[in-house]
Amino acid sequence: MAHKLKTRLIHAGRGAARDIGPVNPPVMRASTILFDSITTWRDARKRRETERLLSYGARGTETAFALEELITELEGGYRAQLFPTGLAAIAVTIMGYARAGGHVLFADSVYAPVRTICSHFLKPNNISYDFFKTDGSDFEEKLRPETQLVFAESPGSLLYEMLDLPEICRIAHERGIPVAVDNTWGSGWLYNPLELGADVSVIAATKYLCGHSDVMMGIMVANEKAWKQIGELPEALGQVSSADDASLVLRGMRTLSTRLAVHGQSAMTVAKWLQQRPEVKKVYYPGLADHPRNDLYERDCKGGNGLLTIELKPEYTLAQAETFIDSLALFGIGASWGGYESLVLPANVTGARSATDWSGHGQFIRFHIGLEDVSDLLADLEQGINTLNK
Repeated sequence: MAHKLKTRLIHAGRGAARDIGPVNPPVMRASTILFDSITTWRDARKRRETERLLSYGARGTETAFALEELITELEGGYRAQLFPTGLAAIAVTIMGYARAGGHVLFADSVYAPVRTICSHFLKPNNISYDFFKTDGSDFEEKLRPETQLVFAESPGSLLYEMLDLPEICRIAHERGIPVAVDNTWGSGWLYNPLELGADVSVIAATKYLCGHSDVMMGIMVANEKAWKQIGELPEALGQVSSADDASLVLRGMRTLSTRLAVHGQSAMTVAKWLQQRPEVKKVYYPGLADHPRNDLYERDCKGGNGLLTIELKPEYTLAQAETFIDSLALFGIGASWGGYESLVLPANVTGARSATDWSGHGQFIRFHIGLEDVSDLLADLEQGINTLNK
C-alpha cells in the first residue's frame, strides 16, 4: 500500500528492519569499522561507491544513513549527503559544477553568505557569476554559453519572493544547465524543488528539520545525474556530520509536518495583524494575497512557515526600529530560525540584493513566529510597536 507522505515521514528512515527494537535508530558513534577479513573489507570499499554501508566513520554510520534515507524519501531524490552546516552543503554543490572559465547564475534572493562564496571562491578561481532578478524577468538574458549552474532560492531569503521554478528549470535544461535550489524555507515539506524540476535541493537542517535550535547541519539531496556529478567531492573535502546531530535531526523530522502547520497558522495571524498597523508599510509573507506572485505560492507550496518580514514606514529610523526590537519580551534576538521559539532581527535587504535597488525603503525587520500562544505574541508585538510612537 502506498502511504501518504506524512505517514512516510513518521515511518521511514529507521534503518534495518527489526521485529523487536527501539522506535528511534540507535546513535552509532564510530570512526574505525572492523572487518572479519581483507576480502570483506575490500568488498565493502567497492560496494560503498554505489551503496550506503559501513566502511569508515567519515563515510557515515547507521544513524547518518537513516537520516539520509528519510530526507531522500521526503524530497523524492536519488541520494542524500550530510554536511556540518547548510552553507557547507551549498558550497560543495556549487563546487561540484563550477570550473575555471565557467559561469554560475544565482537568484538575487539567495542566502546572503552565498555572496561570500562568490567573492572568496568563484572569483579567485576565474569563475564568473551574476545575479538575476527575484521575479525571474531577466533570467534568460543572463544565461551564457559557459553557464555551468543555476542556483536559486524560492521563496527567497528575507522577502520570500516566489520564482516560477518549473519555468526556470525548463529554460536551463534546454541549454543543458543543471539547477540547484536552497530549500531551507520549504524544508522538503512545504516546497519540493526536485518535483518542480530542479536537480539538487539543499536544506539547512539547522532550521526546521531539527526544530529545536541545537544542531548545525546541512543536507544535499540530488537526482541520479546530479549525484554522479558531485560524486566523491564531499568526502574529498572531509564533509561529515556527527551521529549525535543526525539523531537529533531524525527526532525533529518526525514532528516536522505538525510543527510547520502551527508555525504557518500563527505567522499568518501575525502577518494579517501587522498589515493593519499604521506604522507598517508592507508585510512580506508569501501566503498573503497581495504578496508578489502569490499565485506561484498557491500553486507550488503546501503552506507557509513562521518567517515574515515587515517594512516600516519611511519616517521611522533604524534607532527606533532597534528600540522596538529591544522592547519585545517573547522574541529572542538571535540568528537562525526554525526552532520552536520566536525570534526577531533587523533585515539588511539592501546588502543582500544587487540585481535590483532596495535603497530608499523603510527599515526592515524579520520575525520568526514560534510555537508560543499567538495571542501572547500579538500582545507583545502591540506593546513593542507602540514604542515607535513615543
